Amino acid sequence: MGHVLTSLIHALWFAFAMFWAILWPLILGFTLSGIIQAVVSKQQMARLLGDDRPATLAKACGLGAASSSCSYAAVAIARSLVRKGANFTAAMAFELASTNMVLELTIIMIVFLGWQFAAAEFVGAPLMVVLLAILFRRLLTRRMSDEARAQANRGIAGKMEGHAAMHMEVTDGSVWQRIWSEKGRTAISHYFVMDWVSVWKDIALGLLIAGALAAWVPTDWWPRVFLTAHPVWARVWGPAIGPIIAVLSFVCSVGNIPLAAVLWNGGISFGGVIAFIFADLIVLPVLDIYRKYYGTRMAWFILGTFYVSMVGAALVVELVFHGLGLIPQHRGATVSELRITWNYSTVLDIVFLVLAALLLWRFMRTGGPAMLRMMSMPPKRAAGDPHGH
Repeated sequence: MGHVLTSLIHALWFAFAMFWAILWPLILGFTLSGIIQAVVSKQQMARLLGDDRPATLAKACGLGAASSSCSYAAVAIARSLVRKGANFTAAMAFELASTNMVLELTIIMIVFLGWQFAAAEFVGAPLMVVLLAILFRRLLTRRMSDEARAQANRGIAGKMEGHAAMHMEVTDGSVWQRIWSEKGRTAISHYFVMDWVSVWKDIALGLLIAGALAAWVPTDWWPRVFLTAHPVWARVWGPAIGPIIAVLSFVCSVGNIPLAAVLWNGGISFGGVIAFIFADLIVLPVLDIYRKYYGTRMAWFILGTFYVSMVGAALVVELVFHGLGLIPQHRGATVSELRITWNYSTVLDIVFLVLAALLLWRFMRTGGPAMLRMMSMPPKRAAGDPHGH
């Protein structure tokens, strides 16, 4: 009994130490994301994403990178775009970019894994979109697309539809004027809190799973799973198994980065880490939402094409970064060395906690709780201006 309790405390301590390490990057990332969402209008997205040309897909990636990192919100916004007439491929490109190219993900990847992984994510994500577009052009029939759009127009509830329907963007004046205006500061505070509420469960689950794996799984077990004794096969096996682990772990959004660090320390290939991070849009709860949004047939199609695109992009990243000598040789991701001490990270945590408190204070004073209740409402009820009162 004592050993079990000690192991449990060890795992929980790992989880808390990881949370302390990523606290300031999370606050910084969500603040920057809130600023971008407050000044970038969603009104013209559907019009901008009307086809699957390369220029349109590039716009979809840019718009996705400027949105929330929450996987459920990304899926809901993509469905909203489809219902408004956006091209299905472009909507899926937006969805992929919104969970793989956002600022908070980049910052946390650098903290936990290193800049090489963040660079690989930004190389691999556009490549994944290109591969997905090719697969959709080859395999997605007009009939399948029409059936999916018809199912989307039924408006069956999934998760975070209210998030997708809200419009709090400030469009008057220069970017600087929008940010510092009364409405701009309110919108930033609302997006900040809304994003935290959207992803805190995924972050908590990711930290708890990563803490348990780091504390409980024997270090000699991982190399056998990831074939580290066979380097050539490991480079292929890592991208293939990475998304499967992600699907089964249920962890999405930025919550999968701590677990990715544990997998990297355990011996999964560089490309395997990237494929694992890519796969937050095909975890089991999200697949069930695809079924509701677009029908069972399209849900399976999305799973298959997304998986092939993720594996293919991760394999290319593995080969390119290996050829350039950019793959880290030391497998000592921060998760294995975490300590809570009085250092720069603790100072930054305190500074950014003050910023978070100020944003939360404004959120509470400007109708934030009412807005928060709208997040899970059906789109028609949530689409109203939450600041109108």
